[in-house]
Amino acid sequence: MFEVESYSGKSEKDYEMVIKQLKALLDGETNQIANLSNASALLNQFLSDVNWVGFYLYEEESDQLVLGPFQGLPACVRIPNGRGVCGTALKEGKTMRVENVHEFPGHIACDAASQSEIVVPIRTTDKIIGVLDIDSPTVGRFDEIDEKYLEKFIATLEEFI
Repeated sequence: MFEVESYSGKSEKDYEMVIKQLKALLDGETNQIANLSNASALLNQFLSDVNWVGFYLYEEESDQLVLGPFQGLPACVRIPNGRGVCGTALKEGKTMRVENVHEFPGHIACDAASQSEIVVPIRTTDKIIGVLDIDSPTVGRFDEIDEKYLEKFIATLEEFI
């Protein structure tokens, strides 16, 4: 059985350890849903002061993000490309770190408790296939360290999906 160590989720050393845990957790598994499920559970356990951790997967036919594996309260099922923080990260192809979601134009409120958010695109060889979305009930929860290491976390995850 795989055991997740508990960390504060704020130091670079802690992030390096959780990335190592991700590699160990996903080693040998190729199923995308299983790997995304375990990745969301790992981050939910690892990060402090978050209320939602999960993935939205890009559906080309509808040009929308569709809810994938997550930890937290029920969430919006579909997000159009370019709408909200997740849709903007998809459209712009870059990480979005939002200090106060109520100040983000077009923010989609799935959970009224969410105050800040970070969204990291997930890529395959040449296209974005989804996003990691993390919400916090605290304004300004996510900083440069979170952004840097969540991008590294996703780069590691991309090797297994």
